Amino acid sequence: MLTTREGVSSVRSRPITGQDQQRFGDDPLAVRDTDHYKEEYVTGFVDKWDELIDWKRRYESEGRFFVEQLKDRGVRKVLDAATGTGFHSVRLVEEGFDTVSADGSPEMLAKAFANGLSYGGHILRVVHADWRWLNRDVHGTYDAIICLGNSFTHLFSERDRRKALAEFYAMLNHNGVLIIDQRNYDALLDGKYGNAHTYYYCGEDVSAEPEHVDEGLARFVYRFNDKSQYHLNMFPLRKDYTRRLLREVGFQRIDTYGDFQETYQGDEPDFYIHIAEKAYRPDEELSDMYSTAVQTAREYYNSTDADTFYHTIWGGTDIHVGLYNSDKDDIAEASRRTVERMAEKLELTPDTDVIDVGAGYGGSARYLARTFGCRVTCLNLSEVENERNREKNREAGLDHLITVVDGSFEDIPAQDNGFDVVWSQDALLHSGERGRVLEEVVRVMRTGGHFVFTDPMATDNASTEALAPILKRLHLDTLGTPGFYDREAQRLGLTKVEFDDLSPQLPAHYGRVLAELERRESELEGEVSKEYRDHMKTGLRNWVNGGKSGDLAWGILHYRL
Repeated sequence: MLTTREGVSSVRSRPITGQDQQRFGDDPLAVRDTDHYKEEYVTGFVDKWDELIDWKRRYESEGRFFVEQLKDRGVRKVLDAATGTGFHSVRLVEEGFDTVSADGSPEMLAKAFANGLSYGGHILRVVHADWRWLNRDVHGTYDAIICLGNSFTHLFSERDRRKALAEFYAMLNHNGVLIIDQRNYDALLDGKYGNAHTYYYCGEDVSAEPEHVDEGLARFVYRFNDKSQYHLNMFPLRKDYTRRLLREVGFQRIDTYGDFQETYQGDEPDFYIHIAEKAYRPDEELSDMYSTAVQTAREYYNSTDADTFYHTIWGGTDIHVGLYNSDKDDIAEASRRTVERMAEKLELTPDTDVIDVGAGYGGSARYLARTFGCRVTCLNLSEVENERNREKNREAGLDHLITVVDGSFEDIPAQDNGFDVVWSQDALLHSGERGRVLEEVVRVMRTGGHFVFTDPMATDNASTEALAPILKRLHLDTLGTPGFYDREAQRLGLTKVEFDDLSPQLPAHYGRVLAELERRESELEGEVSKEYRDHMKTGLRNWVNGGKSGDLAWGILHYRL
């Protein structure tokens, strides 16, 4: 639909012709309308767009990322829905893909067609189309649709965004894929903008800078070396909001890359690339649909090294942060104190239904079932841990009260309004989409229900540098913060009961586990690899240092629906 790539502006240093003039009215900041792109993509700007892109340097920066993503999925037929001046369409044609090139700007399509002839003599099949009526304007179905160049940001209303995504979804074959990108507006909105000018905009003599930013508008100015200047008004899409829309439209698995990397620091990438798969899997195949972050955690906890370490050193039944009175306390006893303290905040009876998301070996579930007689569902992504959990439940004679389910807390396999209590201990950090987890928590919680959990968090003013080694080891770009959970809870209608701030216990716990590992390391010889042990010791020290520096927080968060 909309013209592709961000960039339009008004020429200030030379005479403005009818073809070149952008129209923003008396108040450019008030222009927040999807259809206004027609006034923004003018011939003068289109003629200069390739200066901003620099095809050769962009080719080098992207490498084969998009080509390999498509070929790995067996894609043959592609719709380039945001063709712009044709960079990706030409690339796809050269790679042998059956490609149709669509755009909402006749000027862009004309330039793309000319570029196709110039770069290899390719005759592009171009279609003038509006995303909101894509099925009307473009015929057929496709294995993949690409919408690149920050184009989706031109849609200013949520209604338009949902309609466009629905059109994309409908035009994809049953196992098709949508690749859609966006500028890192999170960094821009949060005051961390630092465009490296390395990936999407590769031109040396061009600048693209934000001129005004609020939650509903990002106005950029583009300056070229001939002193000409253009503007573009865009909607600043937050990363998790875009992912949520994709999921709500029906896409099953969504992986997000930062500047073509699976893992990144949240304020580092210039651009995010979302790869959304349409393929629908039955419940027994949901593990194949886990997000990258969840799949990484699953593979880790299923490994023999991790299972042996946590079962032997970390306490065996509870694998979360404990409450310590001294640095000599037994890890298992300290961990049990955390469970007891959390349970004291609730009124549990045999009629209470609890779901423990990220249940590990199920120690908390067995304590709750044994002490209060309540029914507990253990949801956990590690099949290895779940088998140990089931075995321990049978040995304790509690398997009639405890059900163990393989699954992810990003897509809880349970009915709406099924539980009085959602419980979790030190698991949510493993999600790359914690807002989505909280949405699932609220979905399965009954009115009046409780959400009580712990999570290793960053403080609200944490140093990015201090968090870097922890995030790198976990393959994550962020940690949650107390402020983040409060904001998300408020958004979802949860009322905060309390934050029992126990942050000093975090370094105490990881220090105690480190000491125990070093004391008992000889008995792990032949059971846990030296590489894993060394890596674990480094990771534990990072947690201790982060906790002592004041950059990490931990405690019991309690909300009520």
